[in-house]
Amino acid sequence: MIVTSKYTRYIMSMGELSRKDNSIMFKNAKGNNYIPIASTKELYCLSEISMNTKFLDFIARVGITLHVFNYYGNYSGTFYPKEQLVSGNLTIKQAKAYMENRTEIAKSFVQGIADNIYEVLYHYYKHDKKELKETLEWIKKEVPKFLSKDLDIKQILFIEGQIWMRFYESFKYFLPEDFVMNKRVKRPPDNPINALISFGNSILYAKTVSQIYNTHLNQTISFLHEPSERRFSLSLDLAEVFKPVIVYKCIFELINNRRVQVSKHFDKKLNYCLLNESGKKIFIEAIEERFSAVFDHPILKRKISYETSIKLDGYKLIKFFLENKRFKPFSLKELK
Repeated sequence: MIVTSKYTRYIMSMGELSRKDNSIMFKNAKGNNYIPIASTKELYCLSEISMNTKFLDFIARVGITLHVFNYYGNYSGTFYPKEQLVSGNLTIKQAKAYMENRTEIAKSFVQGIADNIYEVLYHYYKHDKKELKETLEWIKKEVPKFLSKDLDIKQILFIEGQIWMRFYESFKYFLPEDFVMNKRVKRPPDNPINALISFGNSILYAKTVSQIYNTHLNQTISFLHEPSERRFSLSLDLAEVFKPVIVYKCIFELINNRRVQVSKHFDKKLNYCLLNESGKKIFIEAIEERFSAVFDHPILKRKISYETSIKLDGYKLIKFFLENKRFKPFSLKELK
């Protein structure tokens, strides 16, 4: 099965990817499917798929990014074309900002997470979920107080963890009982809500990798997360702010509108729980719709998609590195 959304293709069945003339062919037991390169920018491989170097060379030359996910729906890695947007000067400035301004930038990310979580929860508070008042007041009043202090990176990460913990604890007020989270479990997810979150976060992370690829930023120099040789840690930074906006809003709408149900859309094993194929299809279509949704940008004065907003946050970082312009990540509140 191939799920298509604008320039993105999600391949959900086992099979083989290869080049066929000037297009991509996906072959499995059901036959051959042809994927046009002109309308494809990203391939998401969600099942066991074989390919060869001839195919990889072909998609690199036509500018297609390929993301690989494991059996549990977690992001494994990305193959993308040789980087064209490389800037030694910017990399030096980015590394300098890490050495001199890391905590300042990390605080901005955490405040951005808090602001967007506040807006998501406030939607339910307005619709008679008054139990959320205490959490909303803590986010609005206490988080800025904490972040105004002289903190090291571990203390900043602790505050971030507290924000997410209170967010998870609030689910019981507006989600059905079978989707309430006892605790956040990632690898592998152990219940339906953890399965949705892990899958959604993996897709968002991969999408963020693609967006940063289209800037001059170095993917390995991050600020909130520790820079790592084994992952694109800057993508983790940028993705955090968009989780409440894209992943969680998508999840809450699917659950509360009963488009995703425990009895129909999950496979439960002894120690884990995963979305089944029909559940993945529903979720992919919903999150891609969210990525593509547009809004009037308050500064640019034109319509922008949420997907493009991720790249714009990358440009804001570049402005900070080169011009010392304050970095303020994407905020739902500013769209009102």
